Amino acid sequence: MGKKLKEESLDPVDSSEYGEPAQYDPTFNGPIRKRGCTDVICCVLFMVVILGYMAVGILAWLYGDPRHVLYPRNSTGMFCGIGLNVAQPSVFYFDILKCATSINVMAAVLNGLQCPTTQVCVEKCPDVFWALNPLAYLPNATPQDYFNQSLCVPSFDLASTKLKVKEIVDQELCPFFYTPTISVLGRCIPDVTALKNIPKDFANTPGLPSSINDTVNGIRNATGDIVNGFNAKEIGVRIFEDFASSWQWIIAALVIAMVVSFLFLLLLRFIAPVMVWVLIFGVLAVGAYGIYHCWWEYDNYRKSTVSITDIGFTTDFKVYLQVKETWLAFLIILSVVEGILLLTLIFLRTRILIAIALIQESSKAVSHMMSTLFYPLVTFVLLVVCVAYWGITALYLATSGIPVYKVVTLNSTQGNCGQIGGNVTCDPQTFYNSTDYSWCPSARCIFIKYNNEGLLQRNLFNLQIYNVVAFLWCINFVIALGQCTLAGAFASYYWAFSKPSDIPTFPLSQAFIRTLRYHVGSLAFGALILTLIQVVRIILEYLDHKTRAAQNPCARFLMCCLKCCFWCLEKFIKFLNRNAYIMIAVYGKNFCVSAKNAFMLLMRNIVRVVVLDKVTDLLLFFGKLLVVGGVGVLAFFFFSGRIRLPGSNFRTEMLNYYWMPIIVVVVGAYLIAHGFFSVYNMCVDTLFLCFLEDLERHDGTMQKPYYMSKNLMKILNKKNKGPKKGKGKD
Repeated sequence: MGKKLKEESLDPVDSSEYGEPAQYDPTFNGPIRKRGCTDVICCVLFMVVILGYMAVGILAWLYGDPRHVLYPRNSTGMFCGIGLNVAQPSVFYFDILKCATSINVMAAVLNGLQCPTTQVCVEKCPDVFWALNPLAYLPNATPQDYFNQSLCVPSFDLASTKLKVKEIVDQELCPFFYTPTISVLGRCIPDVTALKNIPKDFANTPGLPSSINDTVNGIRNATGDIVNGFNAKEIGVRIFEDFASSWQWIIAALVIAMVVSFLFLLLLRFIAPVMVWVLIFGVLAVGAYGIYHCWWEYDNYRKSTVSITDIGFTTDFKVYLQVKETWLAFLIILSVVEGILLLTLIFLRTRILIAIALIQESSKAVSHMMSTLFYPLVTFVLLVVCVAYWGITALYLATSGIPVYKVVTLNSTQGNCGQIGGNVTCDPQTFYNSTDYSWCPSARCIFIKYNNEGLLQRNLFNLQIYNVVAFLWCINFVIALGQCTLAGAFASYYWAFSKPSDIPTFPLSQAFIRTLRYHVGSLAFGALILTLIQVVRIILEYLDHKTRAAQNPCARFLMCCLKCCFWCLEKFIKFLNRNAYIMIAVYGKNFCVSAKNAFMLLMRNIVRVVVLDKVTDLLLFFGKLLVVGGVGVLAFFFFSGRIRLPGSNFRTEMLNYYWMPIIVVVVGAYLIAHGFFSVYNMCVDTLFLCFLEDLERHDGTMQKPYYMSKNLMKILNKKNKGPKKGKGKD
């Protein structure tokens, strides 16, 4: 037994290698020097999933064609802006009304906006009103005198055609009218702002509505869905111009937010006690004033003969404020709450002091390891990589099939067009040059879908599900990696017996390498549990969305309960995983053991957990409020022109929307503050668990000394016992 104990004990070692206690403690089973790989099976499974994810990406890249989404297509299926049409980057629709009224907008955008009208690639979208002159329908009219060759079907030659104008219009070889358009994502979309100046003679064109108002309303209503999706282009251009003229000042404001966040965290070691007690006594003072005000109102209405029973139920709540019973109820409630707060403060004063001391200790740890404040950048980069890979893979998978075109008639009552079925496939490259459907001038070869008959295409749905699940697992793993790495770095600070001399030289990098070397399986295990819960939540949201119209009140209530339960379960798993990763970083044990030990340790100290959590949340909330509010107010005064910097050439008149830089600064300041404070919050949680372990396992003797700071030992009335004077060590 003695030999085994000696082998597993902690010798006085340099903690810089593993960030662990450097003192001899034969009973301390925690941070042992020699670690082993944990949860190897889950590690292997995660690696297999990653390899499969890479294989899915390669298959999608080999068979996918994102040009179907990135570039528009003409009626022959050729892309605009590349290949033979490199000089014609935009697609023009002969009759945009048919596009807007026949297909879903989002599907139209993703499918190249193929719709039952002729589409041609053009160099520039038309920007004027034009309608075919009625004289063109005369028997002796020459088509080339009325049509523009650049807007006609490329295979159609106006100079040599023998077709009449009416035949050209019926076959949609050239447009017979168009309105001003703007190019949005390579599509010529109607410019609704130009409809206010529509020419009076435009409505007299044959085939168009008979009145100007009908014309305007028809175009507006029919193209409303599409235009509403793209009418922000002009605003977007102006916003981009604002960014171009103010980006230096936006970056300066974000740097200020970073500096303020950094200084706030460092100053917490000095101002944390003051802030906490000011906030606590501020809440008590507000409660005391509320009690006084309720008593004063009650005294004013005491002689009133009107009671609350005389009023009954009314939606005018001001009436209730004129009754003494209302103020008496408020008085009793506030008095009870105030009494509970006072009793809580009296009985939990020691735990509040411990929370403050841990917050101060966290500030010291951050000041000794300032590199940890910038680790969220690593997590952010990894998350961006995961999101980008998922998006690109999903895009390539969605476009991995061969486009399928079918013959569609624009007018089934014309001639024998009604005989055309919906399953006749066609080739858009040759369709418009053939005479197979000459008996139906309104026949068109339209894109329907991507081919799903191949092995890959038949499993596209399953591959997309695999893409989503692997993406969620990778995202959760990256977050877990960041939490475990930071926990290892901060644990090395706590378990350094002599601070700061025993703190490792590169604690963050060593914790990162140690985590990747030994604990990938454990992190993947925790991430997998969270991923499965998130997948269930996604399925519930999908089912709720699909069946909402058919649900009765009982089914809606059951669905709401299920979604609420899984939301709570996800929050609990995130809390459990976070603390399990801390224990993994400290002890190096597997996920299940670490999660169990962390949970039991927290349950044995539940009051301390609640107090520390609330005090920390309160401080960090006010910290975020200080950073975001202060920087936001400064940005408002600067970008609105209320303050000017001497020697600066920036003027508010240079901005189209001065509020856009302000919004960017506020959002950026919040993200920066959240990144800094998330590191600080992780530090507090890590030191707290280490503190609880230290308190339970040690008693202050030479064999089992405390590792906590002197301030914490003073609050708990504990101390480390040194050797007695006049006697040497045994």
